[in-house]
Amino acid sequence: MFGRREPVPFAFVAEADRFRSNITPPPRERLSVSQQAGRWLMGLTIVAGLVGSLVIGTPALSVDRPDSQPQQSQASQNH
Repeated sequence: MFGRREPVPFAFVAEADRFRSNITPPPRERLSVSQQAGRWLMGLTIVAGLVGSLVIGTPALSVDRPDSQPQQSQASQNH
């Protein structure tokens, strides 16, 4: 059942590297000033959010080392 080998019907896919089209794509439209400003502001907002979360989150990740004396609860000091 699997011994039968047939040629691939989509042989043109293998030749896709050599294919050259004579049709040129349309030129890209330039972004308007407001669209460029919007993209800059969006990028700046994302970067500022990442930096802000890093600045705010860094103290929460720091490990506070206790002094040379370990902390004891009040209940353990009475006994």
